[in-house]
Amino acid sequence: MNAIKQEDQTSNDFVKSELGALNLLHVGDLVQGAIIEKGVRMMTIDLGANGVGAVYRGELQNAREVIKSLKPGDMIGAKVVQIDNEDGYIELSLTQADKQKAWEEVQDLRDQEEIVKVKLTAFNKGGLLGELRGLPAFLPVSQLGNGLEGRAINNKEEIGKVLQELVGKEVDVRIIDVNSRTNKLIVSEKAATEVSTKELVQNYQVGQIIDGVVSGVADFGVFIRFTDNPALEGLIHISELGYRIVENPKEIVKIDDAVKAKITDIRDGKISLSLRALRSDPWTNVGEKYKEGQELSGMVHSFHPFGAIVNLDGEIQGQVHVASFGSVEEMKKQLGIGKEYSFIVESLVPTERKILLKLK
Repeated sequence: MNAIKQEDQTSNDFVKSELGALNLLHVGDLVQGAIIEKGVRMMTIDLGANGVGAVYRGELQNAREVIKSLKPGDMIGAKVVQIDNEDGYIELSLTQADKQKAWEEVQDLRDQEEIVKVKLTAFNKGGLLGELRGLPAFLPVSQLGNGLEGRAINNKEEIGKVLQELVGKEVDVRIIDVNSRTNKLIVSEKAATEVSTKELVQNYQVGQIIDGVVSGVADFGVFIRFTDNPALEGLIHISELGYRIVENPKEIVKIDDAVKAKITDIRDGKISLSLRALRSDPWTNVGEKYKEGQELSGMVHSFHPFGAIVNLDGEIQGQVHVASFGSVEEMKKQLGIGKEYSFIVESLVPTERKILLKLK
């Protein structure tokens, strides 16, 4: 009896082991295996610990150019379309695997900002159509480079003639947008003539101080165009604009301001900058300027659920806790943003960059 139980347990363990191996695969995964048998209606593939895969007649017909020279024992890549079909096989697709691999390749080309050649095959009112790695690519009119250079184009009819002249030609492009889910692959001839951002940043290093001009202001920070290289922009995150809390970057800079900034990070062709890093930390000697019990004046900067932030000087801010008013509503009755009041320093903790105030 014990022997039978042990045999059943061993059988269960084996089944669980086999199921566990199958569970490693998911629909959509790319796999590789050796061809076991190649027939007219089905081709079987050894997927090792994952089991046996099968490619059926329809897929074999679609991929006949790919498999015509292959024989048993050759390795082949495929895409999982069903984990355990009615025949007990892992159903595979060869054409979908090629397509997914192509999308991965064009994504890599975009990430690396590579210049590639695309043969233009047709046009429509928006631009030109081509093919890249077997995928349909679109080159918008706005992204044409030399194709429209030096031509006087006054209407849609003339644009159409120019585009028609470009059909059949091969052009250098960079990929600017990839989305396999929407089958979108946008390329740019114009971008191919520009120097790669990754090439530009090689001329700079972390710790370097640069001159720049504010080219954009967003809620999260400020964009700086390099004076010595206007094609390059860096970002100053809002937290790097100064030592005090900044609610809106426009408090610190405005468009076209000339600034000096320090490079704090260079990653994937992007440069992070800082204004704060060029200034000495005002909290280092804060104890020489402010003392507990000291009476001083400050301007209310902003309200928060925990209380109010008060500007004491250019960089140092104090906090008035909401508890001293009883509620946020009462606090807002007694204080107004942008107004000055007299406060008393309740506590000072430089290591935590904290000055607690109370209204006099």
